[in-house]
Amino acid sequence: MKLFALAVLYKSSDGKVRLLKISQDLSSFGYFQKSSVSEFMRFTCKIVAERTSVCSRASVKEQEYMVHVYVRSDSLAGVLIADHEYPSRVSFTLLNKALDDFASKVLKTEWPTIQENTADFPEAEELLSKYQNPREADAMTKIQADIDETKIILHNTIEAVLDRGEKLDDLVDKSEGLSLQSKAFYKTAKKTNRCCVIL
Repeated sequence: MKLFALAVLYKSSDGKVRLLKISQDLSSFGYFQKSSVSEFMRFTCKIVAERTSVCSRASVKEQEYMVHVYVRSDSLAGVLIADHEYPSRVSFTLLNKALDDFASKVLKTEWPTIQENTADFPEAEELLSKYQNPREADAMTKIQADIDETKIILHNTIEAVLDRGEKLDDLVDKSEGLSLQSKAFYKTAKKTNRCCVIL
């Protein structure tokens, strides 16, 4: 599971999109690929935000990547590029948080005039880094992982108990068989002892 980019954009009333801030993790790409990948991610963020209507969320699959977008009623938009394994619920949680943090830090009146990728929002880097591991960043995902782990442990414990129960059943069957053999031995010994009684 990996996050590649987190972008905050402003969608004007004419539908044009301005990239206010983008944070990218290009560590999984080669040195010569990084600039092309970065440029393509910027382009993708703008296109997806332009084509998403106000007050809506969407997820777009492109090869092995997922692009999640959320455009708020105040025309502030967030785009997240992740791999297809990254949970979409956590993706939208991250977008909500990023947009709320941005709106509280940067005045709404400044959004239309900010030059491309120059918004003062260093929290974008922190959020992208923090949410790389969805289990650590999102409480619900962490609880779900803990529940899944507990279910596995419980399942293994039940299997062990059942195995132990089967072994006990085998022992009980053997002891019942032993009891029959013991009774037969006792009867045989009693008959044998009768014939050798000393007068």
